[in-house]
Amino acid sequence: MADATLPTTLIIGAGPAGLAAARALKEHDLPYDQVERHHSAGGLWDIENPGSPMYESAHFISSKTLSNFHGFPMPEGYPDYPSHRQILAYLQAFADHYGLTERITFGTTVTKVTRTKAGRYTVTFTSASAGDTAAGARTQRTYDQVIAASGVQWDPTIIEVPGFTGEVRHSVTYRDPSEFTGRRVLIVGAGNSGCDIACDAARTADHAEISMRRGYWFIPKHIFGMPVDVFAQAGPTLPMSTEQAVFGRMLRIINGDVTRLGLQEPDHKLFETHPILNDQLLHYLGHGDITARPAIASANGSTVTFTDGTTEDFDLILLATGYRHTVPYAQDLFGDPQHPDLYLTAFSRNPGLYGLGFVETNSGAYRLMDMLAHMVASHIWDRHHRADAWAAFERHVAEDSPDLSGGIRFVDSPRHQGYVDSHAMQRYLRMVAKRMGWELP
Repeated sequence: MADATLPTTLIIGAGPAGLAAARALKEHDLPYDQVERHHSAGGLWDIENPGSPMYESAHFISSKTLSNFHGFPMPEGYPDYPSHRQILAYLQAFADHYGLTERITFGTTVTKVTRTKAGRYTVTFTSASAGDTAAGARTQRTYDQVIAASGVQWDPTIIEVPGFTGEVRHSVTYRDPSEFTGRRVLIVGAGNSGCDIACDAARTADHAEISMRRGYWFIPKHIFGMPVDVFAQAGPTLPMSTEQAVFGRMLRIINGDVTRLGLQEPDHKLFETHPILNDQLLHYLGHGDITARPAIASANGSTVTFTDGTTEDFDLILLATGYRHTVPYAQDLFGDPQHPDLYLTAFSRNPGLYGLGFVETNSGAYRLMDMLAHMVASHIWDRHHRADAWAAFERHVAEDSPDLSGGIRFVDSPRHQGYVDSHAMQRYLRMVAKRMGWELP
């Protein structure tokens, strides 16, 4: 760990956000410690990590072209949408390339972060590293800054299905399509993971259905042979209302009337929910391998009744109902467990406390993480070298409330509280960085 006599920062987690933070601090020549409760870098992308939400068929939903950290492209041989194993390999190669791996203390869990009267942070660790004299040894250390980068997909949102006597579990427990063999399966939820898993069920279950509370827009992963995000970036910049109208009409031409497949008509404009990049589900619906249903109304034994009055029997209900953005070791400091109180999704109202990886956006997150990591590093550098600049930015944290919607009226749901448009976010970050004299990738 770093020299205790220097102002230090602790990075909690060695997934994508933690690695971005470590590189940024290292490039700013700032001392830091980094701990990771698992035994390798990669975070949730390591399917072997206990509690990881990863499953065998998982792939990136943004393209390799627009999803890399700056200065470190994904390998040319990767497909347009890399698998979870390829993303893990990329992250670990990134950590090795920048000399980050050897600075991570693995097998160490943060159990509590408290703020001292002097404005520093006392951190309690539990260690299970092989070199410790006793597994579970508890230690404490106080830091000037703490960056929480421990991920947001570890605390599943679980809904009750009263009256159902079959098996109910969250998708965080799901790993392989063989789990559905010989079973009647209902997937609840139509996020990208829910749609992926529904396609697995369509191929392997005896009977498969997917329940959705509302209708959604389904965006194909390729348009004219290009990854859809590359296609969108290559086009002209249009007002959001025009983009919604043009691309909405294009999707209606590509997909046709999705209500013919049993899906509900979207009750919102395109881009007003998190994009669902999946064309396979429409394929399986069209072939009768899976059936679309509305929300669950009630259950009795193995029989589920839906809000349209239809019924079906199931052995397994798998809840693809998302995750809460909890920070269990410092929830009182971060506030709302659904969406922590962070300026620009990264800066706490408590000076010296940061969060990375909490951004919910409609494009690839790694480049935003990278920008935010450099802003955090610049702010920490200012704290110890440019006190006036640091104080000026703290006033922004306390007072600034930018509109980062990009003109999109996101639907009223827990996931979309604090949701940001990627382009609006990047523009604003660059404006703030320029004003502060910070360099961004």
